[in-house]
Amino acid sequence: MTDSFSLISATTVREWLNDGDELALFDVREAGEFGEGHPFFAIPLPYSRLELDVSRLAPRRNVRVVLLDDGANDEAIARRAARRLHALGYTRVFVLQGGAPGWSAAGYTLFKGVNVPSKTFGELVEHAYETPRVSAVELARLQAEGKPLVLLDGRTVEEHRKMTIPGAVSCPNGELAYRIGALAGDPDTPVVIHCAGRTRSIIGAQLLRSFGLPNRVVALENGTQGWALAGLTFEHGSERRYPDTVDERTLADARDRASRLAERFSLKTLDAKRAQAWLDATDRTTYLLDIRSADEFARDGVRAAVHAPGGQLLQATDQTIGVRNARVLLVDHDGVRAPVIATWLVQLGIETALVPAQEANALHRAVVETQGIAEGLIDANELRTLRGTHGLHLIDLRSSAAHRGGHPEAARWSIRPKLPDTLESAARSDRIVLFADSTELAALAALDLREAGYTSVSIAEAGLDTFNQAGYPLEASPASPPDSERIDYLFFVHDRHEGNLDAARAYLAWETGLIAQCAPDELQHFRIDASSSGADLHRELTRS
Repeated sequence: MTDSFSLISATTVREWLNDGDELALFDVREAGEFGEGHPFFAIPLPYSRLELDVSRLAPRRNVRVVLLDDGANDEAIARRAARRLHALGYTRVFVLQGGAPGWSAAGYTLFKGVNVPSKTFGELVEHAYETPRVSAVELARLQAEGKPLVLLDGRTVEEHRKMTIPGAVSCPNGELAYRIGALAGDPDTPVVIHCAGRTRSIIGAQLLRSFGLPNRVVALENGTQGWALAGLTFEHGSERRYPDTVDERTLADARDRASRLAERFSLKTLDAKRAQAWLDATDRTTYLLDIRSADEFARDGVRAAVHAPGGQLLQATDQTIGVRNARVLLVDHDGVRAPVIATWLVQLGIETALVPAQEANALHRAVVETQGIAEGLIDANELRTLRGTHGLHLIDLRSSAAHRGGHPEAARWSIRPKLPDTLESAARSDRIVLFADSTELAALAALDLREAGYTSVSIAEAGLDTFNQAGYPLEASPASPPDSERIDYLFFVHDRHEGNLDAARAYLAWETGLIAQCAPDELQHFRIDASSSGADLHRELTRS
């Protein structure tokens, strides 16, 4: 098969990241591998989900795309991904020679963790704006003394419900500017924003300060992890959340503040014709995003837009915006949330404009079909007849954590890039049954197996439920797959939420140490605009 890509060096990729043109640098390793070390601006696009996510992350088919893997077997996974992208119509696909090790060998830093640019941005914001903070011990003292304060959890409602600081009210950062008038009506009452670590606490607090809220606003230092390290207890199952409605007087004040903030950052508002021109451009990528809550988007979201809640968009920009130097259009429904979030995207270095919702309803964009149409589906009746068949291989494509928790007897865990190893001893004529949380994901794995010559590949139509209906007994395997094989799981991130205080300390040290790891050409992409003298620090860092 003729290669549909060119191998390029790490130095060339570094030059491309800084030449001002668009570039999608996709790391096609799985989450656990990505999180152990990747280039600063690499976007996670696991090969297991490649065709499902690439159109959203890189909607323009002629954008420059560079793929990287672990460099093993002559960049085998990246090469396979390149062929898949070529089949989808991507015309400018390149593979990083040597993968992540090649990047390191060129003298460039590999960063641990996830959402690295967004988290580095949060640290820079704290320095530049001199965002005030309160320690967990001090907050607990204020609460014990009954001091008046408003404690808000800037994470998602789901994260808040699982675990939060006692007394906190859920108000994701994307909703803060819109809802704060109903949550903190007394300008003399201090407001404290918390998250799980640092970024959303800092950004949430600084968002309200830049918004001009008259209250004193501070970030909870180190979030829930700082709370745990102080030996304090959490609240679980909280249903407290922001109010659904905002009265007209409060909304008018919020719109006025948002308007002044938008003017400060010279935000553009486009009509339908100009916005459509952005979307239709063949030489620029544009993301059309609705940053409101999921319920609002489901109720009246613009058909051509992608849902990306504002707080999470700032916290994990690389999960939505996959192309560097692309543009973003935010749908403005209320004159508050979109303008405020836009000012932060601008400071992240992203060209951003607004489009009023009534204008955005007229927008359209082409829908591109992806590969991996599910075929060979089998139901419980057929699966029941296969039980005990010689040469039957049951392959669990769900998360490794889900497999450990329970799977059909004799099923083995695997993941798309590892299927050749998992089925190394299988004959090409053996019966293979795949199951996953979605038939679309299983279909991608089936595509690879059929192309490799396996002639009898099926997909359980309802995943694990098909096996339950067929009467297959389930078994747990707490140690299988072993940790060394769980390339879909990043222990570095997840262990800190499981009561592991050492992991929490390590994570916080990682977060606060991000700036020091960055080279000037990695920091120069940010455009932080602070009125305090702390902004000089950012300028100095990008020059050093």
